[in-house]
Amino acid sequence: MFDDHLTHWEEDVLKEIGNIGAAHAATSLSRLLGERIDMEVPSARLLDFSEIAEEVGEDHLYVATFLEFGGDVKGSFVWLTEPFSARQLLWALFQDRTLSGSDEESSNAFSELELSALQEIGNILAGSYLSALADLTGLSLYPRVPGIVFDMGMAVVTYGLLEAGHYGEHAVVIDAHLTSRDARYGGRFFLLPDPHSFRVLYHALGVYANGRDE
Repeated sequence: MFDDHLTHWEEDVLKEIGNIGAAHAATSLSRLLGERIDMEVPSARLLDFSEIAEEVGEDHLYVATFLEFGGDVKGSFVWLTEPFSARQLLWALFQDRTLSGSDEESSNAFSELELSALQEIGNILAGSYLSALADLTGLSLYPRVPGIVFDMGMAVVTYGLLEAGHYGEHAVVIDAHLTSRDARYGGRFFLLPDPHSFRVLYHALGVYANGRDE
């Protein structure tokens, strides 16, 4: 059975994965937006799905991009962000604040074009994390076709995170703060490997505490 109690060393390893992934993601996003983007990772932790549901809140709206992956490790990446941060990313991408207006009400509505753009942004961010994870571990990892959903927190967890994480019951949650010259964006990455893949990841990273390699 997978032990969900992390040592300080294992928590540091998770955060280091987040930091390396953030550097890759910030570089990719900077190229896409044509301006410098910095990304900080204040925390990375392991949660079970009941804790995820409590953390995201059932009454909050989110844009969530899902990227399933396979190879030596199987699972999914999920990029979760609130509508206002998603809107700021769209403004930076299109350099046009008239896409759907700028007031609070319109910031919670997205056209098909905007959702497609957000899916591509999420795909680039999650793909950058996946690439960083592959480089760090030496494992073979490859992404599959991404998807996107815009819904309330509980619906995202129930129909999104649980579906994406059908392999297991735990997720690595990586908080991410993105900063550009004119704005600050917030979001979270959820890494959802299957239970066996957790052991493969820790073994590849040289972490053997708590029976991870057993």
